[in-house]
Amino acid sequence: MTVLVTGGAGYIGSHMVHALVDAGERVVVLDNLSTGFDWAVAPAASLAVGETGDQSRVAALIAEHRVDAIIHFAASIVVPDSVRDPLGYYRNNTVNSRALIEAAVRAGVRHFVFSSTAAVYGNPARLPVREDDPTTPTSPYGSSKLMTEIMLRDAGTAHGLRHMILRYFNVAGADPLGRTGQSTKAATHLIKVAVETALGSRPKMAVFGTDYPTPDGTCIRDYIHVSDLVRVHSEALACLRAGGTSATLNCGYGHGFSVLEVIETVKRVAGVDFEVEFAGRRDGDPAQIVAACDRVRSTLGWQPQFDDLQAIVAHALAWERKLMARSG
Repeated sequence: MTVLVTGGAGYIGSHMVHALVDAGERVVVLDNLSTGFDWAVAPAASLAVGETGDQSRVAALIAEHRVDAIIHFAASIVVPDSVRDPLGYYRNNTVNSRALIEAAVRAGVRHFVFSSTAAVYGNPARLPVREDDPTTPTSPYGSSKLMTEIMLRDAGTAHGLRHMILRYFNVAGADPLGRTGQSTKAATHLIKVAVETALGSRPKMAVFGTDYPTPDGTCIRDYIHVSDLVRVHSEALACLRAGGTSATLNCGYGHGFSVLEVIETVKRVAGVDFEVEFAGRRDGDPAQIVAACDRVRSTLGWQPQFDDLQAIVAHALAWERKLMARSG
């Protein structure tokens, strides 16, 4: 049987494909390459260029490759962009996901792992935030993902599609073996932007908002290494295949760092100083969000291997240097 990975040429998806191939799985990737790269896909995987909303294409891939599981990463992910272009986000994240889920149900796919987000919580009333806390997104991005969660649960109830909904906190770092990493041009991930600035790819970087109700006035986030996140997906798929029940799980470490703490860590690990400018808040950014992650540990037996901000930054720096050498 085969795993279909949507968005498998992107940042997190390409790490997932490498992990699946390493585990001996057969993998087919569906990606429109709008933000992904064909070279980031593990050579042993098959790559189909196309849209997740193209049901006939998805059905053909499922039949041709005998797909029994789908891991769905493909999405637009930039919160401020979603505020400017909400309908585009609902089309790509919600409408296309609905089409994918329907294609999976029609074809008899049994297992579905969905890439969701902590943005579904909005500004949580308590921290750390738990999976059963209220979901009140503050951006169309968060709303578009929450709508897909609802559709997936309803499809599970109606059609028996067993699924895992994984709510990511802030994903960072790169493959420790240097095979892939965050490669998107003009990316907005804080650690990506900071390492680009440290290595001279950007003349300076901005901090958006210094008046949040946090100790240093900047946003606090729970950063999870991409390799640890990918292992959650692998263990979620194994759980479903072993007959486990559907679940919604936070993916984080349970502690956070402020924007300024992250920048200081990048400066220290890179051994360079760089210019930082302060700007106003961005639309849709919550002040602080940290995961309660006991459920993912108890449900899947997951234990993180890279719960160390310096290690995350070091891997991101190593990948950025490799990427610069590749483009140079």
